[in-house]
Amino acid sequence: MSLKFTHYFALVAISFSFTFCNQKPETTQKQEIEKPTAAPTTANPEDAVTIAEQPEPDTLKGSLKAVATGQIGSVNVVINYHSPAVRKRVVWGGLVPYDQVWVTGAHSATTIETDGPIQIGGQAIPAGKYAFFTIPGEKEWTVILNKNWEQHLADEYSAKEDILRLPVQVEKTDKPQERLRYVVKAAGENKGTIEMHWERLRIPVPVAL
Repeated sequence: MSLKFTHYFALVAISFSFTFCNQKPETTQKQEIEKPTAAPTTANPEDAVTIAEQPEPDTLKGSLKAVATGQIGSVNVVINYHSPAVRKRVVWGGLVPYDQVWVTGAHSATTIETDGPIQIGGQAIPAGKYAFFTIPGEKEWTVILNKNWEQHLADEYSAKEDILRLPVQVEKTDKPQERLRYVVKAAGENKGTIEMHWERLRIPVPVAL
């Protein structure tokens, strides 16, 4: 074979090798196209339960890990909390003192998480996750949203991290609620309430978009 033909085949081989090495396999390109989007920010713990209306005492011990979910307009709301039971105890002014910051549940801070912005009491609340505290009073309560959502009870609570403080009127109910319960209720296209029910009280928090 002549030197001329040898040089020709060498150039062809080099060109083929360069093209092959720089081409992505078809399976790799397909994987990039089908790459899943990020998961939603809201999530429910696998071992959490949904607390139902419960006028009668139950036989379960401790404060159950619980979750309440709902949708107000286009915004999903997830509330994670621990649900204590009355167990024939004096709750208001006894088990839960008046005029002190309360976790509004038990154990770790109750959290409220939304995947879109909302308004509470006319104040804009960005999408995100917040600790939900209250200050119970004999006639009026104060509702608090706090940026430090990951804390035990109110041990690390600091008013400097509050993004909302709202006075709300409590309502007495005819039926008792044995275990503390949260409910997310829609009322029309862009309005609703986040409610806490326990013993014979209902605490409604107005929400709008």
